[in-house]
Amino acid sequence: MKYLFLLFIALLFSCGKKEDVLLPKSNVSIVKNVEDLSPIYIFFKTKGKDTIAELNRKNSIISTNWIFNIDKRLPLKLVIPEVMKLQEKKRAEKAHKNEKAENYYSYADSVGKNLAFLPFTKVYYKMEIANNRSQLYFKKNGLIQYSGRKIYDFPKNNLKPLLDSLVINPKAEIKFSYDKNMTYGDYIQCKILVKTIIDKKIPLVFINEEEEFVF
Repeated sequence: MKYLFLLFIALLFSCGKKEDVLLPKSNVSIVKNVEDLSPIYIFFKTKGKDTIAELNRKNSIISTNWIFNIDKRLPLKLVIPEVMKLQEKKRAEKAHKNEKAENYYSYADSVGKNLAFLPFTKVYYKMEIANNRSQLYFKKNGLIQYSGRKIYDFPKNNLKPLLDSLVINPKAEIKFSYDKNMTYGDYIQCKILVKTIIDKKIPLVFINEEEEFVF
């Protein structure tokens, strides 16, 4: 079944009413096709002056690939706790567990005009400050803060040159952290940036892709 068709049907007829998810956008597709999937939605809702992340996982099947369709307007501090709960549920499952089943964030490729997917199955999130010495912290204002021997901010387009210039003790590692107040849409763009860089391999630097901090 084509995922785009599935998404269209689910959004139009979920609970008998129209519900929209504004997906993040990027100009590159990390993964273009996913088979054997279950859609999960986190909607943007408001109640008075409060923003609410409303979860709908009625159609999720443990043994399938989970596609997280999350509204880009939601702040990360509301999104990640919901994602963590679902990750824990899937990891704890024994009876119907499928070791090959992955978790993906969905987003729109504005260049290819297609739905794209970003895998995050192996990521363990922590809602706390990273305690390692070398970390890169993506801030809500669009800058990245590097914490090492020195602490300083720099623009995102300088991330690749910075990583290329680092020479770190082989036992040390770089961890990525994110501002809890940034939007989910900005978070996905940051993750895609990181993914496209580290897939090309950075010499002399060990990057931890399996642990992310949100604070």
